[in-house]
Amino acid sequence: MTTARRSDATRAAILDAARERFASDGYERATIRVIARDAGIDPSMVMRYYGSKEGLFAAASDFELHLPELGALPSRHIGAVLVTHFLDRWERDDVLTGLLRVGVTNAAGVERMQAVFAEQLGPVTRGVCPDPAEAPRRAALVASQILGMALTRYVLRFPPTVEMSRDEIVAWLGPTIQRYLTAPEP
Repeated sequence: MTTARRSDATRAAILDAARERFASDGYERATIRVIARDAGIDPSMVMRYYGSKEGLFAAASDFELHLPELGALPSRHIGAVLVTHFLDRWERDDVLTGLLRVGVTNAAGVERMQAVFAEQLGPVTRGVCPDPAEAPRRAALVASQILGMALTRYVLRFPPTVEMSRDEIVAWLGPTIQRYLTAPEP
């Protein structure tokens, strides 16, 4: 294996271990030493590649939401499609859940969560809302619902939200998200 491939494999192992550790322990309790142990490497390698715990967290929490193209959909389906998409992401991506956990307890997590949603949800919102100047407010309203459901279902595990079927969640949240994105401003 070439040095470049070993370096890529080491970076990938570090990021995998960091994502797991940040998701399970949160930002404050996760340590470079434990992450390095989980990755099967010396802690100095983590520092070599990422410089600090903050740098490692930024790299580990860098991900795409892979939002669907909403502009091509009939507007009456936008809310349901977006809620379904986020349910899929939360259920198959521990990084997003870990970032939410960290986001409610740590300034670096808050900043990262804000950036992910602003950079990725903002443009999608601008593409479907009646007035693009309203997009940031509308995106914030969408995020309030999506993150609220994720917090109660996947982090705090409130029994009523955990027990709801996906179809029930889409039926309840879809129209609200739809209104936030496409309805005239009140």
